Amino acid sequence: MKIKSDTVKGIMFVNIATFAWTTNMILGRYIRESIGPLTLTAARNIIAAVIFASVLRKLPKEERNFGKDFPLLAAMALTGVILFAPVLYTGLRFTTAVNSTLINGLGPILTAIFASLLIREPLTGRQLAGSIFAFTGVAVLISGASLEFFRNAVFNPGDLLIILAVTIWSLYSVAGRKTMKKRSPLSATALSIFLGLPFLIAAAAFELQSIPVIPGMKLAVIVIYIGIVPAALGFFSWNVGVGLLGAGGAMVYYNTIPLYGALLGFLFLGEKIGIPHIIGGILIIGGGLVAAFKKRTK
Repeated sequence: MKIKSDTVKGIMFVNIATFAWTTNMILGRYIRESIGPLTLTAARNIIAAVIFASVLRKLPKEERNFGKDFPLLAAMALTGVILFAPVLYTGLRFTTAVNSTLINGLGPILTAIFASLLIREPLTGRQLAGSIFAFTGVAVLISGASLEFFRNAVFNPGDLLIILAVTIWSLYSVAGRKTMKKRSPLSATALSIFLGLPFLIAAAAFELQSIPVIPGMKLAVIVIYIGIVPAALGFFSWNVGVGLLGAGGAMVYYNTIPLYGALLGFLFLGEKIGIPHIIGGILIIGGGLVAAFKKRTK
């Protein structure tokens, strides 16, 4: 077995993204009473757009123009920039964090199937095995390895929206993979955000009529952080990883979000880490490595 240097880079980048998004979930929950979800989504993407606009000027002209890739960039904007966060936030209002985490664990398998059907990306046995290992790790981590947990599980209306959100993100990753065969991850990320931003601003303006912002220094600092790290760095890193690992290969590491959540809870909130967390973490990381390794060719 061997692992290529590009694969190592891909693993590093997707983990930067998932760690950044974990901090986004924690901070977003912290400021939820001060700013509406659509307004926060618009604000973070405005900051990210400003950052990308300044960097994009240094790229060649063809990287700054939509060109023939406009349909693919529009698909990235519609799925990852416009639809994903609102659908996810709405679903979370009508289900539990536990249910949503479990459903998100199905993302790698969905992405691998979509990538195989839509862009002919090979669906390998290792990829499927890695996805199953990682999903099992998520289940162990959030259930505490208790079968009673699953016996008491209850279906909620919001679960359907979480399934839709996971599907949307899978399609975003597939569209990104196709787009980045023709242009850089920086260009694809920036231009898709530019396309989606007007719709987010319009949605935020509508939301502000019923959910006004409660300004404050903490809110300003957190929103700036979310715009720079989870939005700009997170989306860029994810797309770099997708370009290197493929849509299905990158999505296996999406399941590290609950793992990083447990780690941050231990470090900053005094939450305990037990044997189920360790076993779940090993399965999640191991699943990613199983999906990443290739057979050594003679």
